[in-house]
Amino acid sequence: MFQALRLTEFLLVHGIKMTTMVKIMGFMSISFLPMLLPMSLLFAVLLTYNRFSLDSEIIAFKSSGVNTGAIILPALVFAVIITIISSQTSFYLAPWGNRQFEVLINRLGNTKAAASIREGTFSEGFFDMVVYANKVNSQTGVLSDIFIYDEKNPNAPLTIVATEGQIIPDETHPGHSVLLRMFKGQIHRKGESHTVINFDSYDVMLSDPIKLKEKEKTASSLNLGELQSLRNNSGFSSEKRKEYDIEYHKRAALSVACMVFCVLGLAFGIVTNRRSGKSSGFIFSVGFIIVYWIVYLSFESLVRSNQIATWLGLWLPNILFTLFGVYHLRKSWN
Repeated sequence: MFQALRLTEFLLVHGIKMTTMVKIMGFMSISFLPMLLPMSLLFAVLLTYNRFSLDSEIIAFKSSGVNTGAIILPALVFAVIITIISSQTSFYLAPWGNRQFEVLINRLGNTKAAASIREGTFSEGFFDMVVYANKVNSQTGVLSDIFIYDEKNPNAPLTIVATEGQIIPDETHPGHSVLLRMFKGQIHRKGESHTVINFDSYDVMLSDPIKLKEKEKTASSLNLGELQSLRNNSGFSSEKRKEYDIEYHKRAALSVACMVFCVLGLAFGIVTNRRSGKSSGFIFSVGFIIVYWIVYLSFESLVRSNQIATWLGLWLPNILFTLFGVYHLRKSWN
C-alpha cells in the first residue's frame, strides 16, 4: 500500500507499460513472502484446530484413545516444513525479488527521465543539474521553454536556455543512456570570461553506458552469503555492521516465527470447552498478528537506538510469544 500511489503515478502519468507494472508488483510480492508465510501458517493452524474444537472432534479423538501429542503432531511437522521454506525465502528468494524491484525502478527512473521533471518548477535532482521547463510531456519526453544550470565543472558552470527539447532514451540499453536534445537556444559559460554560444540543435548526454554504475544493493537485497561476509567485514563502521546484523537476525527471527505462530495456533485452537462462534479463530489470528508486530517493532526500535543488544531485541518477541503459547498449550493439553 505504501507503493500504491507511486505505482499509480508510473502507470497513469508516466505511461509505463502494463507488463512492466505486472513485473513490479510481482517482485514486490516476492519480497513480502517472509512476512506472509508465518501469518498464513497461524491462520491455517488456528482456524483448522478451532473448527475441530467447535465440532467437538478434539473430544472425539481423545475418547477414541488418541492423545494430544498425536493430534498436534501434523501441525508441528507442517510448521517445520514451512519454517525451512520461509528461511530459504528470507535469505535467498525475497532478496532476489527486492533487488529486481530496485533495479527495475532505477531503470525506469532513467528511461522515463521526463518523469522527474515537474512542469513549472526547478528540478535539482535531474542528473546533478538544475532543470526548469515551462511545459513537460512525460509521455513523449518533449519539453518547452527550457532552462538548465550545470555545475559539474565548478570552475566553468554552464547555463543553457532553449525554446524546446526532447529526452531520448536508448531503447537498446534502457536506463543506461539518456540523451537530451535541445533546439534553438544559447549556452552561457562563465569562467575567466563570459562566453555565449547560439545553437540550432544541441545534445547533452545525461548518462554514459560505460561509466554508469548499477545501484548499490541495499541490506534487504543481500542474500545469506553476502550478509555474512559484510557482517564480518572489519572495514565497515560499527553502524554499518550493525545494519547488517539487524537484517540478518530479523530474517532469521521471521523464519522461526512460523514455529512460534504454530504453537500459538495450537494453544488456542484445541481448547475443548469453547462454544463461541466460528469467527473466533479468525479474530484470534488477527489479534495475535497485530500484537506480535507491535511488540516486534517496539523491540526493533530499541535495538536501533542502542538500548538493547541486536540479537536479544530481535529474538525476544519470539521467546515471549513461545513461552505464552507453551503455557496455554500445556493448559489445553491437560
